[in-house]
Amino acid sequence: MPRAEVFVEASLRYDRDDPYAIHLSFLTPSGRDPIEWIFARSLASDGLTEPTGDGDVRIWPALDDLTGPVYVELRSPSGRALLAVPRAVLAGFVDRCHEVVPPGDEARYVDLDGELDLLLHGDFS
Repeated sequence: MPRAEVFVEASLRYDRDDPYAIHLSFLTPSGRDPIEWIFARSLASDGLTEPTGDGDVRIWPALDDLTGPVYVELRSPSGRALLAVPRAVLAGFVDRCHEVVPPGDEARYVDLDGELDLLLHGDFS
């Protein structure tokens, strides 16, 4: 399988209405529609200091360089991507997420009635 190293501009988004999740989106080198991955906020937070993740998304810091990047590996049936994120960028993003919704307070921001209604009556076609 060919390997290529390319610069990819990505954006991270956090919304208090989905307090457990982080949205990562980026364009492919072909410039088509953005690709979006959604994963647990705790993965980004924990991945700053230790390897974490167990499946489609894995995150770990450069272990030999405390100022080095944090790696984000994305896996799907159609392929694999390994992203290197500047540690300060990810740490700043995680800090801002924690300001919006402090760790442990996520459940206060979830509309359980709305989520249950969506599960029971939502159109998932």
